[in-house]
Amino acid sequence: MPITPTKKIWMDGQLVAWDDAMVHVLSHGLHYGTGAFEGVRAYPTSQGPAIFRLREHMQRLLNSCKILMIDVPFTLDELCDAAVDVVRANNMTDGCYIRPLVYLGYGEMGVNPLPAPVNVAIACWPWGAYLGDDGHANGVRMKISSWHRHSPNAMPTAAKGTGLYVNSGLAKVEAIKAGYDEAILLGPDGRISECSGENLFIVRNGVIVTPPPSEAGALAGITQDSIVTLARDVGYEVRFEAMVRTDLYLADEAFLTGTAAEVVPIASVDDRVVGTGKPGPLTTQLQTTYFKIVRGEVPQYMSWLTVC
Repeated sequence: MPITPTKKIWMDGQLVAWDDAMVHVLSHGLHYGTGAFEGVRAYPTSQGPAIFRLREHMQRLLNSCKILMIDVPFTLDELCDAAVDVVRANNMTDGCYIRPLVYLGYGEMGVNPLPAPVNVAIACWPWGAYLGDDGHANGVRMKISSWHRHSPNAMPTAAKGTGLYVNSGLAKVEAIKAGYDEAILLGPDGRISECSGENLFIVRNGVIVTPPPSEAGALAGITQDSIVTLARDVGYEVRFEAMVRTDLYLADEAFLTGTAAEVVPIASVDDRVVGTGKPGPLTTQLQTTYFKIVRGEVPQYMSWLTVC
């Protein structure tokens, strides 16, 4: 999905023009994938654009950097304030996607990342439905990838590290070239982990089930946590349980969650129709309520919004 340029990008404490936000070709992160990032969304609300769960996203960014031994030269509060400044500077009244990035910059080469300078940037731009409007409305076709998710002892899967996403890209390309919308990756033990950039849920006999991130090698999702909280608040049972691929084939409903993707029904997995092949009632309820929450229409969850 192409990027629509906006006016300003925050770089190391200053707002710079979009076209001036450049890095050196010998930046360490470009060569070795040394960095961490987040995906955050802001939505239009009656009080103005509001960023959804901003503080949780920025804390996860700092957590990723701690795991990767990258010393971030900004505090949690400074990063949150910077994201608000970017949304305001670009007048994103209709909402936007926000990309905070910490990366190792120019000045040091070699596998050892410790001497390299640490740079931080935050950009935003308008971005529609990551998996398409039709995917939101009717569900997406999924393929279980031949690529497995990293072992947690090979790569730190609890970190949203830049270089780790080569794995996701390979799975995504494989799925797209085979005619599917998205990929599902298995963990090192052959059980379900996550999608290329989303967490996965099934509904079985009225119970919502999602793989436990720490066991499955999946990233703990903030949208995932939001849906778990919402589902429990309205009375559904939610379990974190290991799953195998046949659990997806035989589910009554299935859906995926992520900041970019939001909440998307799954129509089929490996050409097996899930449920009726249409968005199920529970999925539809959670999806509808989620979009009301992010737009500030549910007072109970206003604490999740940072108005800009």
